[in-house]
Amino acid sequence: MNRIDRVTAILIQLQSRRIVKAQDIAERFGISLRTVYRDISTLCEAGVPILGEAGVGYSIMDGYRLPPVIFTKEEAMAFLTAEKLVEKLTDQSIRESYRSAMYKVRAVLKSTEKSLLEHMEQHIEIRHTSPSFLQETDNAFLNPILKSITDQRCLQVQYQAFGTEVPTQRIIEPIGIFFAYEHWHVIAFCRLRNDYRDFRVDRLVSVQPTALPFSTEHPVLKDYLNKITAQQKLHTIVIEVDREVLKYIDRQKFVYGFVEQMDRGEWIEMTFVSAWPDMFVRWFLLFAEKARIVSPVSLQEELRNRVFQLYQQLYPVSIDS
Repeated sequence: MNRIDRVTAILIQLQSRRIVKAQDIAERFGISLRTVYRDISTLCEAGVPILGEAGVGYSIMDGYRLPPVIFTKEEAMAFLTAEKLVEKLTDQSIRESYRSAMYKVRAVLKSTEKSLLEHMEQHIEIRHTSPSFLQETDNAFLNPILKSITDQRCLQVQYQAFGTEVPTQRIIEPIGIFFAYEHWHVIAFCRLRNDYRDFRVDRLVSVQPTALPFSTEHPVLKDYLNKITAQQKLHTIVIEVDREVLKYIDRQKFVYGFVEQMDRGEWIEMTFVSAWPDMFVRWFLLFAEKARIVSPVSLQEELRNRVFQLYQQLYPVSIDS
């Protein structure tokens, strides 16, 4: 990148946030801090009203921006959600191009909209993605959920929990949304349960905004998810599967913590990370005749015990006392 293009890109970056640190600029363009200071000086000499404070960073005087483009809050949040998806679901070239485009989008936003995006970045996560994510049930619930977080106002929802026939009505205080195991989820404080709950968005029957303010300050989504993950004892499970079976479990595997797979010729080696090995064994039994557990040994023993128990139930043997 030549110096003119870099200085122009720095200007766009400065307009994309309220404050930008010199170190952030240096890391983005792979240049020294001395070069950053020289480029900032060039912008100032060109008449760009840049304010700088030692130990804080640079900012542009409010009101100075590129040719006006106005986005609604909903459009700005749509850009942010798309950015999160692009980060996880594309290659490096697409990520860099989209990141550059987002700098331009942010650059034309007012200070209030910039603050909104910076706040909402902490409330959207993409985790455990799968190739079939585009088959997610279409709904119009993500926008009102995100607006609820922004406005700090409760939602009244009807939720169809797994295994229930009648949906329950709840008042929830959303703290963030994330994508995992082929579905969007919303983490929210549920006033009915008086605790945080994970709601699958496709099981929401209705979502209505309310004027009720949040009852308390809630944790950032990423902190909450990291805390829950740390509390769960995760197990790494390796299995080998006959390649003929693979097509039948290709979608289900993500529900059970699928991480990666390797072609071993006749067999496909698959690795999972699960907090519920017992549930994994129950699922494994569905195709156990065409697969085997490689590790851990404890899960091999659990499978043997499960098969023996099933055999005893099907063919009980009386033992003389």
